[in-house]
Amino acid sequence: MDRREFIKTISASALICTLPSFSWAEGKGSQSPNILFMLTDDQGYNDLSCYGSKNIKTPNLDKLAAQGMRFTDFYSASPLCSPSRAGLMTGRTPSRCGIYTFLPADGDKNAAESPMHLPGTEITISQLLKKKGYSTCHLGKWHLSHLKIEGWKGPHPDQPQPKDFGFDYSFGTTNNALKDHKDPGNFVRNGKKVGNLQGYSSQIVVDEGIKWLNGRNDKSNPFFMYLCFHEPHEIVAAPQEMVDRHEGNNDKVKTYFACIENMDDAAGRLLKHLDESGLAENTIVLFYSDNGSRSSMSKAANTNSPLRGMKADIWDGGIRVPGIMRWPGKIKPGSECSEPVGAIDMLPTFCDITGATVPNDRKLDGTSITPLFEGKNITRKNPLFWHLYGSTPAAAMRDGDWKIVGYSTKPGQRLEPCFNEEAMKFIKQAKLVNFELYNIRTDIAETKDVSAGNPAIFEKMKKSLLDRFTEVVAEGPTWTWDGTKPARGKK
Repeated sequence: MDRREFIKTISASALICTLPSFSWAEGKGSQSPNILFMLTDDQGYNDLSCYGSKNIKTPNLDKLAAQGMRFTDFYSASPLCSPSRAGLMTGRTPSRCGIYTFLPADGDKNAAESPMHLPGTEITISQLLKKKGYSTCHLGKWHLSHLKIEGWKGPHPDQPQPKDFGFDYSFGTTNNALKDHKDPGNFVRNGKKVGNLQGYSSQIVVDEGIKWLNGRNDKSNPFFMYLCFHEPHEIVAAPQEMVDRHEGNNDKVKTYFACIENMDDAAGRLLKHLDESGLAENTIVLFYSDNGSRSSMSKAANTNSPLRGMKADIWDGGIRVPGIMRWPGKIKPGSECSEPVGAIDMLPTFCDITGATVPNDRKLDGTSITPLFEGKNITRKNPLFWHLYGSTPAAAMRDGDWKIVGYSTKPGQRLEPCFNEEAMKFIKQAKLVNFELYNIRTDIAETKDVSAGNPAIFEKMKKSLLDRFTEVVAEGPTWTWDGTKPARGKK
């Protein structure tokens, strides 16, 4: 599909979901499906061949899309790494959980000072699936707390670890693979430092994943694998033969393209293993990016095109990402859906599929998308919502074709994203003061504020945005820097 045809498809006036007529619930009560989540890091909206890229060849993920459903309007929970993951794992707007921005990397001087992490009181999809008898595995980038190793003498020793959130097995890094994607030396396996590794991060985590699948003690149990690739987050590195495929670009852009192709190769090896081991037919696979591409790639290679903005923006370029789901026998091969859905919906969706209990003692922001698998529309109690205090705009809401954004600072002003005491004060005191309305279906690049021509829609969505913003900020904890526990917000 060429770029013009692709944009025409996703800009159609009607929501389209080409879906099967059978029910996803047929056979419910039989063997629970295995679940594989694959996330990429800072991958732009068109950084797959099946999403319109002319530079990047991704045959394995293209095949996955052909075997399942490709979402044209799939949204991450945030335009930054840590809050994006928090939203996926909890089904809650990240600011409710106190994940207001990214966690600083280990070794960063701010890491010792920042108390922010995913609180142990949050309930994750991995915990819920573990209660349903799933074997659970985390691989790759974690970024919800600082991974500790035996004999840890670093800051914040009480931060919850993957095992505290329901993972039987963990192999990964707190933040990025260091020094870059090649031969990383900062992996931790179940609390023990691994040491220097040979190869590229995407291949390393897939090797570990295959080893874990083969070595499970009770293979009769269904599995949940949460695999977070580091690629293509900078600092980029990829096999030279893949870099050399891309002529006419600067070295950084060529390596970025090759990073994604190397990740596609690694993902293909894992998917092939599922096929060869007889697991694929009963495994749901979700693939998406944690947020849009960062500024250097967005500007140099148009990786978020045709969307406005980039990583750290609440414009669609920061939050609208490639999203693919495959479920053999339940999702029709070659399906395409332009219903707005997102990572925030995955916890209620997979609770719905597996029969896991949805937490009822806290506010969830996601909605199960299982009606889509029956050819029906989904009904949201609350529209999709985003908040990032350092971004301008700082909050946004998508409801059908419409998106409203709200500014807490002057348009064009950007705050320092590093979390500190001043940022915490700003988060709790900030107000939304300026608003704009866009029709995403007819204006995918968010170029024209149409609030003046649609006053009723504008006022309704403005009220909804203000109400949700106020509620979310009030619930989020107030982190402290004096060693005391954070003050919990209002539920």
